[in-house]
Amino acid sequence: MPSTHLPGLAVIGGGPAGLMAAETARAAGIEVDLFDAKGSVGRKVLIAGKGGLNLTHGEAFDAFCRRFGERSGEVTRWLHGFGPDQLRQWAAGLGVETFIGSSGRIFPSDLKAAPLLRGWVRRLREQGVRFHVHHRWLGLDPTGAHRFGTPDGERGFHAGAAVLAMGGGSWPQLGSDGAWVEPLAEAGVDVAPLQPANCGFDIGWSEHFAARFAGAPIKPVRLALAGPAPLRWRQGECVATATGLEGSLVYALSATLRDTISREGEAVLLADLVPGRDVDRLVRDLAKPRGGRSLSEHLRRQAGLSGVKAGLLREVLPTDVLNGEPAALAAAIKALPLRLRSARPLAEAISTAGGIRLEALDEGLMLRSHPGLFAAGEMLDWEAPTGGYLLTACFASGRLAGERAAAWLGRDRA
Repeated sequence: MPSTHLPGLAVIGGGPAGLMAAETARAAGIEVDLFDAKGSVGRKVLIAGKGGLNLTHGEAFDAFCRRFGERSGEVTRWLHGFGPDQLRQWAAGLGVETFIGSSGRIFPSDLKAAPLLRGWVRRLREQGVRFHVHHRWLGLDPTGAHRFGTPDGERGFHAGAAVLAMGGGSWPQLGSDGAWVEPLAEAGVDVAPLQPANCGFDIGWSEHFAARFAGAPIKPVRLALAGPAPLRWRQGECVATATGLEGSLVYALSATLRDTISREGEAVLLADLVPGRDVDRLVRDLAKPRGGRSLSEHLRRQAGLSGVKAGLLREVLPTDVLNGEPAALAAAIKALPLRLRSARPLAEAISTAGGIRLEALDEGLMLRSHPGLFAAGEMLDWEAPTGGYLLTACFASGRLAGERAAAWLGRDRA
């Protein structure tokens, strides 16, 4: 296998974390070669930006940091170096102004990802970053060289330091297929199994319900995980799919739902289909005489339930509850039990949980077992909800890895 010695840093992966690591190291005077398996970089950013690129979120910094759950402590350290405010300033430096939407999410003023990505890549090239596309990372050889599959066969590259930023396992068609897990594990790196995050879940609807309501938005609705702990309701909207549920409200609960299914075999999600009415009022409304009206018409008139919400009641509740006492029906409408069987496959998820365990890294994101080898982005074992949190932390981790890799390479100059 032909092998090439690089003069500086190898960055492997051309997503936000990798590009930021490259930019940061190059600004420190380090020569940078960036490798990507696809024919161009930033493909997942472009897809994420189709509905408006959600760069970050405008909530208070402490609240922002709490969004990272069990890994909040570690991710907060990254964000102190490059948080939401710094990300907006960085975008402005590329000529991309941003605004805060009504939900607190922050977007480019034109809502587009392509101008930002094009400007960024152009600036990186002008700064001297060398791009190598169609280079798929295969692992490390016994000498420490990075092995790549290329259109011209396998090649090896030796580098004084490297940043791995190949993404998780979601959206594999865009390059983040998790193929790095096995070679890193074989090299002795502690890798937690990849799992779907910000994902939909399967319930197993009847053919009738799926055929009639797949794709129907369920809004407004409140959801809470049933269990021994006090209920923590969240209001928003979700979508019925052919097999279950997805959408922003489900994604916000996905980590807890996924872990509950893994532990208990299922998760029971309670749905409040009429969040604007308390149960006492609902009982009074449902107790009004139906006359000759059908149950569907009675639900529509007295509870405001029709379409997919009425369909959910028929799908889940037994006939004796549907046609029984108003109190029992009202209680079910305010806490309809939906039994989630499994998360949708990782390839369909918005993002990934699992990856290189943070305990395997030092505070500068260098692998303890491989001095000079750093990692960033979704390759690491952390997760975040949608809303700009994930992307911000990917940028922040890439910046930290780039800084520390540059310092590592510069240690002999001092």
